[in-house]
Amino acid sequence: MEKNYIRYISGLLSVNDWQVEHCVQLLEEGATVPFISRYRKERTGQLDEVQVAEIKHWWGKFEELDKRKEAIIKSIEGQGKLTPDLEKEIAATLHMQQLEDLYIPFRPKRRTRATIAKEKGLEPLALQMLTLNVENFDRTVDSYISAELPQREDVLQGARDIVAEVVSERADIRGEMRSFYLKSARIVSKLGRGKEDEGEKFANYYDFSEPLSRIPAHRLLALLRGSQEGVLNVKLDADDTISKKIVNRFLYNGVKCNTFKLFEQLDMAVEDSIKRLLHPSIENEAIAAAKEKADLESIRVFGENLRQLLLAAPVGEKRTLAIDPGFRTGCKVVCLGSNGELLHNDTIYPHPPANEKVMAMKKISNMVQSYKIEVIAIGNGTAARETENFIKRLALPADVKVFSVSEDGASIYSASPVAREEFPEYDVTVRGAVSIGRRLMDPLAELVKIDPKSLGIGQYQHDVDQTLLKDKLDDVVVSCVNSVGVNLNTASKHLLSYVSGIGPALAQNIVDYRNEIGAFSSRQQLLKVKRLGAKVFEQAAGFLRIPGAENPLDNSAVHPERYPLVEQMAADCRISLGELVGNKEKVSAIDLQRYVSDEVGLPTLNDIMQELAKPGRDPRSTVKVLEFAADIHTIEDLRSGMELPGIVTNITNFGAFVDIGIKQNGLIHVSNMGAKFVSNPNDVLKLHQHVKVAVLEVDVKRGRIQLKLL
Repeated sequence: MEKNYIRYISGLLSVNDWQVEHCVQLLEEGATVPFISRYRKERTGQLDEVQVAEIKHWWGKFEELDKRKEAIIKSIEGQGKLTPDLEKEIAATLHMQQLEDLYIPFRPKRRTRATIAKEKGLEPLALQMLTLNVENFDRTVDSYISAELPQREDVLQGARDIVAEVVSERADIRGEMRSFYLKSARIVSKLGRGKEDEGEKFANYYDFSEPLSRIPAHRLLALLRGSQEGVLNVKLDADDTISKKIVNRFLYNGVKCNTFKLFEQLDMAVEDSIKRLLHPSIENEAIAAAKEKADLESIRVFGENLRQLLLAAPVGEKRTLAIDPGFRTGCKVVCLGSNGELLHNDTIYPHPPANEKVMAMKKISNMVQSYKIEVIAIGNGTAARETENFIKRLALPADVKVFSVSEDGASIYSASPVAREEFPEYDVTVRGAVSIGRRLMDPLAELVKIDPKSLGIGQYQHDVDQTLLKDKLDDVVVSCVNSVGVNLNTASKHLLSYVSGIGPALAQNIVDYRNEIGAFSSRQQLLKVKRLGAKVFEQAAGFLRIPGAENPLDNSAVHPERYPLVEQMAADCRISLGELVGNKEKVSAIDLQRYVSDEVGLPTLNDIMQELAKPGRDPRSTVKVLEFAADIHTIEDLRSGMELPGIVTNITNFGAFVDIGIKQNGLIHVSNMGAKFVSNPNDVLKLHQHVKVAVLEVDVKRGRIQLKLL
């Protein structure tokens, strides 16, 4: 375990070296992030889930770095150019870009002006020039004149080409230049020639300039998208004078050139190196570094939105009628049992052109009565408000509540192999309605079946690094699933696959076991599942719940490895285990110090106490009904100054989008979120939060609505 890596990560996270070291040991032993943060607090010094995930991320990057170091050392060694100092410098490198800088002089390259000059025998002259001390410079240059290099200028040009390349390949110069560009360069964009009619969506960037160090993630990604689509010409502007000072500082390092003619040639070589070699290369690297930073920021926002979406309040196990609204094709209606099973499906046509309102009313009323419906879920897409108004005019039981549910991703799910496997005999429209209903009952259980990129959250998700995005979103899903816990006897294989340590194959084995043997009666039964061994059991058991199990701890977050400890607590209280679990009075009276040991400290004991007081508690909040403004149906109904209720549907770096009950969402820009400056919209708003907004501006033609948070 590399100590310099450990020190780097601990400094980055402001924790102790031993905490990082122990965490890495657990990760290398096969422990998952949720397991480490929940059940190994003493060993890591109570690192939370975010810190453990960061350590996992950085340790993965360092493993990649080590592989690259090994390949580079092997390559340089094969060239016979590996020195002990260079090997030591490579070993000490902590960043991939620095490593690549060290490798540039040794990387196999295509023929360049410098290699051609070397072939003509000019390398000794160039290297002599770089010493800044050439005895009788004119005579030395003349000595290289030959049939192949008949003119003095041919010799000087070749030597300058070699010097320019040597300068451009120096790791110290490149590092300083890159730092300068990242701090001081401006990113500039112009409209591409003849692209006026293609790039309207990039109109803000036709003549644009902003410091690279300060450009927000969403603007940088928009610029780069415009460049990729050929609409914008994007480049970096940097002060050549400062670039030259940087190169000269490293090149001369306080040493004076012994002749003006030599200095003149070196100066020309430096200018050529900057313009022809360094600037294009460093420009690309600086933009790439800025994009990586923008990617991480955008992915962070996406991850936060996904977490809020997955942990949205569920209505729970209620009999649900779900409607996927539509005009011409009608509204698809499904009735679901309390566990989400499909009981009935039908189609109603209450809207134009059919206008079969009476028949639709009879069907809905009969379904509500026949299937003892408790809640109604209506998709928020086309015809949503019209369908909601139609349903609310019906004489439904007073306790039946109506909810608007996001349709984002429902169509993706309905056409997926997952949906076909669940409902092979039904078409996509029925599956979509089922998804709408189930995501009201339990958003987490349903949304894990859908690619997060299809859920209508985040910003520029298709422009960021897709590997980083997938890793982050997978981490978020795993975190959410394990923080809530999973019912072992009702969870789908898709939900089970995100439980700590399980994965898709074992999730299928669990479902197969459940189908063959029946419901699990204890966590210990998991060890009878095919290929589910002791290590997986250790990682997964604490996150799986069995309501009604003989051992009440099997329906809690207490890990089986701590059952003997809790049983001892019950015995010390002179009550049964069943009498202790859920008994706040008895639990609060326990003296935890009596149970502190070398293996179990107060952090774990406090977690156990919280769980014993409220076993199997769901950390999610209670779902609420939002009533949209009754007289607002389309964007044409909006006027500046109107105050409306709404629900937050997406959060980005620049603001939040709000559903106000019409087809188009409105935008609350960060500048309109309050009297004080807002740097992070997530500090002010959360996904699915109910808000009150004022309409600032309406652009009917472009379908844009500017809102202010009240």
